[in-house]
Amino acid sequence: MAVEVSVETPLQDDVRGLVEQLNAHLLPLSPIEFQFKMTVEEMAGPETTVFIARDESGRAVGCGALKVHSPEVGEVKRMYTLPEVRGLRVGSALLEAITRLAQGKGLSHLVLETGTGPGFAAAWRLYERAGFTRCGVVLDYPDSEHSAFFEKRLSPLAH
Repeated sequence: MAVEVSVETPLQDDVRGLVEQLNAHLLPLSPIEFQFKMTVEEMAGPETTVFIARDESGRAVGCGALKVHSPEVGEVKRMYTLPEVRGLRVGSALLEAITRLAQGKGLSHLVLETGTGPGFAAAWRLYERAGFTRCGVVLDYPDSEHSAFFEKRLSPLAH
């Protein structure tokens, strides 16, 4: 399946629906106090760039975001693909777009927080295949058995 990944506003009905599905997917996987969700309104903030993957019919099938925390550090947020497209490299395409943008902005370091447990195994594989490695606590997240942290050092884009 071919998908197109592009920067879009999260303030669209179909993107809101995708984020609602992401939130519902996460709800049973971790205690609510260890789910660090951004609302679509927060995702629309100036420090965050949202990527949407759309299939050939234009349907939103995945999302991911880059939130810039400093001139050096960006965070991967709100990664999700619909269950019926998992295994088709939609998540990889989103993560590649986020990484390219981070490099283009001159960031040297990408970080992310995700959950632990069997429900997150596919996410861990995605991040590790993309060159992320496990690390200690990042940003202002609490240290918890419910969170796993990953990082990736970036090299600048060649011009």
